[in-house]
Amino acid sequence: MALRIPQRNMRTSPLSLSEIIAAPDNRTDQANGTTQSGLLPEQAIYIVLEVIISVTSVIGNVMVIWAVRINHSLRDTTFCFIASLALADIAVGALVIPLAVTINIGFKTHFYSCLLVTCIVLVLTQSSILALLAIAIDRYLRVKIPMSYKYVVTRRRAGMAVVVCWIVAIAVGLTPMLGWNNRQRLRDNVSQVTHDLFVMCKFENVISMDYMVYFNFFGWVLPPLVLMLLIYAEIFYKIHHQLNKKVTESHRDHSHYYSKELKLAKSLALVLFLFAISWLPLNILNCITLFSPNCDKPALLINIAILLTHGNSAVNPIVYAFQIKKFQNAFRKIWKQYVLCRDPVGKLPQRGSKRRLERMLRATDDDNYV
Repeated sequence: MALRIPQRNMRTSPLSLSEIIAAPDNRTDQANGTTQSGLLPEQAIYIVLEVIISVTSVIGNVMVIWAVRINHSLRDTTFCFIASLALADIAVGALVIPLAVTINIGFKTHFYSCLLVTCIVLVLTQSSILALLAIAIDRYLRVKIPMSYKYVVTRRRAGMAVVVCWIVAIAVGLTPMLGWNNRQRLRDNVSQVTHDLFVMCKFENVISMDYMVYFNFFGWVLPPLVLMLLIYAEIFYKIHHQLNKKVTESHRDHSHYYSKELKLAKSLALVLFLFAISWLPLNILNCITLFSPNCDKPALLINIAILLTHGNSAVNPIVYAFQIKKFQNAFRKIWKQYVLCRDPVGKLPQRGSKRRLERMLRATDDDNYV
């Protein structure tokens, strides 16, 4: 049977994301929530880019956690927070991006199922922000109290800080599940929801923009970013102040310590900068949606903003690989010994000999702090 294609009305303004998802060329089966026809070209390009980002994010961040696991010199408190950040980025690549692609294609589901999906995204975003804040505070303490740092910031306290970060992230991200959502607004608009609460699963359909702007952005995204900016400014000021002191025989080790701290601080500040430029555009669009609801946002702009947020999960391992020498050495050894199955010295550790591999990594890394 030939498929009858309905006629469309001509319009000059660009389509919004919600209109693209619900467009006639992408019709959704009301019974089972599946699309009946092919994807739009814009959607196809978006999905391909999301798949590339997803694979890159998962592989890169698995390498980060693997490197921390096998390399003893990467097990200090800062790299514990980096591993926590990598864990959140793995979840973005393996879970959030596939869900985002599904939402972009368009499907109908129960209101709370869609709300849970979007809340998972918020939890992982908040965990990343808090991990970056913990890293900034950790580096500040290394510069502020270098002599007593190891006694103040222990592995146990660092582990507790990681747990607290995740608990706070879960509490902030799941707040919409407790009632701060669009359920009542959808009930008032009977054209967008069925009597059994089945809706077209889209972010703006289920998440309140009041929550996203006033609580999430103004409360839990912008203040930590500003605080981290101030912390890194203070770190760089203190390090440069120490390095500019007149170098004497007794201060050489002191200067060497601060030189290493400066290199690592620059790398971690770059991670913070990339996070900010990746997430601010989407949050600005949310502000526009709340304060100028009649403003038409081009679908291309929205998709670019979404891709930036997801792409941030893939860039951190690249920064580590190019900026932090410990990670360079660990990545190189993982690639040669586990991927290429090559051991240039003929001493590839066998199963159960992790201590030997740790000694090999530590032998080359102890002199390369960053």
